[in-house]
Amino acid sequence: MIVFGYVPAPFGKVLVAKDGGAVVEIRFRRFDVDGHRDDDAVADVAAQLAEYFRGERRAFDLPLAPRGTEFQQDVWRALQRIPYGETRSYSEIAREIGRPAAVRAVGAANGANPIPIVIPCHRVVGSNGSLTGFGGGIETKRWLLALESPQRAIQPPPRQTSPA
Repeated sequence: MIVFGYVPAPFGKVLVAKDGGAVVEIRFRRFDVDGHRDDDAVADVAAQLAEYFRGERRAFDLPLAPRGTEFQQDVWRALQRIPYGETRSYSEIAREIGRPAAVRAVGAANGANPIPIVIPCHRVVGSNGSLTGFGGGIETKRWLLALESPQRAIQPPPRQTSPA
């Protein structure tokens, strides 16, 4: 059974959904979900996200169960190996998973990541270092990268509208 709750973030609330105790989704938008609302059930995720947003956590220790194809799972595992404060290009991820010609497919899998932030798809950039799409918006991606990088000045996070 899916349980979900809303978790505060510097850029607005995010929805966290769990199934069998494992995180299956984090959403910035599209808050419609079939399940039972229980904010207490996602308190562990809320606590770790709060620590991350304060700059006190560099890695998450949560059970994850992202749903996707075998290829997507390979990409998402590669994303989890990108160290805090570093970025990789789509082509670097494609080479890492042994599919160097699958750069566009890596981009699609990155965009389909159901557990952003915890599975750090925001750490993937264009080959020239440019910021590319992100489910939470480019400004949120920029903010997350700045949070992780001591060389970057952190601007106030972008605001988004979220449900109560």
